[in-house]
Amino acid sequence: MNHWLLKTEPETWSWSDQTKKGTTQWDGVRNHQAANNLRAMKKGDRGFFYHSGEERQVVGIVEVAREAYPDPSDETEKFVMVDVKAVAPLSKPVTLAQVKAEPRLKDLLLVRNSRLSVMPIDPASWALICKMGGAKPD
Repeated sequence: MNHWLLKTEPETWSWSDQTKKGTTQWDGVRNHQAANNLRAMKKGDRGFFYHSGEERQVVGIVEVAREAYPDPSDETEKFVMVDVKAVAPLSKPVTLAQVKAEPRLKDLLLVRNSRLSVMPIDPASWALICKMGGAKPD
């Protein structure tokens, strides 16, 4: 299983929206690197649900329910989307400041390339962020 981080502006799509809907499409990604990350996702992979913007914090865990398929909102037909389902909230959101303050997370893409909207998370970082947020890693 691989692990990911998916960013969203909470004003556009929040953890609350995700939990109410259950399973939803993760669409609208228009960055090629982020789209390649979507293409690499496999059914059953887990991801952190990250509120960007003012909040900048990991708030929950989602699971890939459907692998990459064409995003119909993309007129160029170059970009894809996946379906994700809510798994569990973090009992304590993990802020970007906390991530940056943790030396073991210094090489995380979230720290090095904070603008990327979909990124891989290595197993050790996944376990550490889960622990910081009060969640059990897989």
